[in-house]
Amino acid sequence: MAMSKSANTYNRQNWEESEFPILCQTCLGDNPYIRMTKEKFGSECKICARPFTVFRWCPGARMRFKKTEVCQTCAKIKNICQTCLLDLEYGLPVQVRDNALKIQDDLPRSDVNKEYYTQHIANQLEKGDGPIGALTGKASAPSDMLLKLARTTPYYKRNRPHICSFYVKGECKRGEECPYRHEKPTDPDDPLSDQNIKDRFYGINDPVADKLLKRYTDMPKLTPPDDKSITTLYVGNLDETIGEKELRDHFYQFGEVRTVTLVQRQNCAFVQFTSRTAAEMAAEKSFNKVIIHGKRINIKWGKSQGQQSFSKKGTEEEGLEHYHPVPGLPGALPMPPMDMHAVPNDFFGLVPPQLAAPPQAMGPPRGPPLRLPVGAPRGPPPGAPPPGARFFRPPGSMPRGPPMMMMMPPPGVASLLPPGVGPDPGPRHVHYPSQDPTRMGAIPKQITL
Repeated sequence: MAMSKSANTYNRQNWEESEFPILCQTCLGDNPYIRMTKEKFGSECKICARPFTVFRWCPGARMRFKKTEVCQTCAKIKNICQTCLLDLEYGLPVQVRDNALKIQDDLPRSDVNKEYYTQHIANQLEKGDGPIGALTGKASAPSDMLLKLARTTPYYKRNRPHICSFYVKGECKRGEECPYRHEKPTDPDDPLSDQNIKDRFYGINDPVADKLLKRYTDMPKLTPPDDKSITTLYVGNLDETIGEKELRDHFYQFGEVRTVTLVQRQNCAFVQFTSRTAAEMAAEKSFNKVIIHGKRINIKWGKSQGQQSFSKKGTEEEGLEHYHPVPGLPGALPMPPMDMHAVPNDFFGLVPPQLAAPPQAMGPPRGPPLRLPVGAPRGPPPGAPPPGARFFRPPGSMPRGPPMMMMMPPPGVASLLPPGVGPDPGPRHVHYPSQDPTRMGAIPKQITL
């Protein structure tokens, strides 16, 4: 071609010369103090084969050096970055953007027509009346696909070094000093491993675009709940810069907003509308589309009070099921007796229920007070059982004469009755180690030899 660098220089006035490249934020990197090398007419454009000014720089630490691949004229025609060839406004491939905006690509493919077309576009750009709208990729109205797939933050992972081929073969001896990545390569049959810069520019057979379009078709849809009384939307992923005013300014276009409740601790809010129609319209128009102060907002339907209580109960039950006991720790302690009236003053469960005394009536005794004769001895009458005694009748015996009186041991002391005589109190439940009478030496431990 006459415009190439290796051909005759009679058409050299059409070579491109620039002072600064057209780049996206991802290709520039996170370092604000970046240094570039500028080479005038350093390479040919990968699209139109015109020599142009090449810029080379390092986007950050442990990143590979990058350079411009296409000229600025081709970049302005498609409104793309000179290095990654992605759209400058949405960060998407050209094929995805053109499908979303219904743009028909009418760029010439032959060398002669392409040379004439690029010269004509360059003259228009110099005069200031260059192509606007379809050719530059500017959308008059945002598309649903673009708002859902657009990248709002830089993706610096794309600037990582390439995989070291010597490491794949097992022959790399530089170790940590190697500027390339020591990782296993992806599947060679993966379509993402075979990308062409011309297919990316013209938007034809781009594997990255096909992946994004498939992701858009598989995206979940926000279906309204069956309960028609729900008119509240959950708004998540908020920060300190987004307040009630910003939320009202956005959601008021769909209908009258009743209340806006902000929950700063959880970085979310609840927007309630006065009608169900306005809430459905806001959910449909805002799901995966709202960007406030550079942050994408999550939109979901609110829940009724019954659903909230049911989901909370189910979450608690699921949490209890997933807890596993720690090995080596004692088991759960038994609950104390619930009927405190049957066992008065037995707060630790030491007295068996069989030996518990019946509850006594509260208050002073009824009837006239008992008066003792003058000179009568004090204390219990002769033959009366001492305090703490219980009436006991051996099993199988007939009631002859007065009942037998047996002394029952106090709680926590071994029984004084012979084996097989008297009621079996059963095993004593010790709730805490401090309640064990053998622990402090109250009852000597029996050691069998």
